[in-house]
Amino acid sequence: MDTAGPHDTLSEMMKLARQIDRLGREAGLPYVAVSADLSDPSPMIGADGRPLAETVFRWVDPDLAYWKDRAFALRAGIIRVVRVCGEPFYYHKGKMHSWRPVRALEAVNRKIDPEAYRAYGVQGAIVAPIHSPMGVIGAVVWATNDEGVDVEAIFAGRGAEFYMLALKFLSAYRDAVLPSADPEMVEFTRREIQCLKWAAAGKTDAEIATIMGVSAPTVRFHMTNASRKLCVSGRSQTIRLATTLGYIGQGGGG
Repeated sequence: MDTAGPHDTLSEMMKLARQIDRLGREAGLPYVAVSADLSDPSPMIGADGRPLAETVFRWVDPDLAYWKDRAFALRAGIIRVVRVCGEPFYYHKGKMHSWRPVRALEAVNRKIDPEAYRAYGVQGAIVAPIHSPMGVIGAVVWATNDEGVDVEAIFAGRGAEFYMLALKFLSAYRDAVLPSADPEMVEFTRREIQCLKWAAAGKTDAEIATIMGVSAPTVRFHMTNASRKLCVSGRSQTIRLATTLGYIGQGGGG
């Protein structure tokens, strides 16, 4: 049985933070940026309550305190890519790449000007997006300002190591620092899932009733039960959370 307390979890998180810094320096990517939640402008903090970006990590431009800029995640090119790519990737010679052709990265390479990345002094980087339950997206970025660093070779040889370390670090951080909440193990009935899928596909209660061969009040009953189980209110919130948690997928339909 795991009996680790908050202090143990915090110590483990700090140990992982130092490993992230050490790995980057060893690989030639000494500059690190971290975020536990891209939607939250608050900086990740260490055991002393200070931003990790000030104590453990450093960035390419020492005058760019990105963790103090509440709009940074909306402007930074690499962070924009993290929102659409859920697997590790690297930036090299003005383009984004991964271990295989990734449609999201190919689309980014066509649309985003490389200067959007270079604007922050980054010549190359390895990025580990971490897409967690409840729709939370975090990331660890290891970067260099030296265009001579062979980021492609580093990613090919150690990309999995970078990604796994980022996953362990952000998971430990959430357990150690962020507000705790016991996860609810939601169990939907087959009818509730069917109603949710058709609702996600844009069908009205009347249309779902016709498709399923039940009455409209019955559809509303199932949708209300689904909302109650997810502890949310309203059709849109219910569909969004059920989709995020993987109960109905993004395609919708029965």
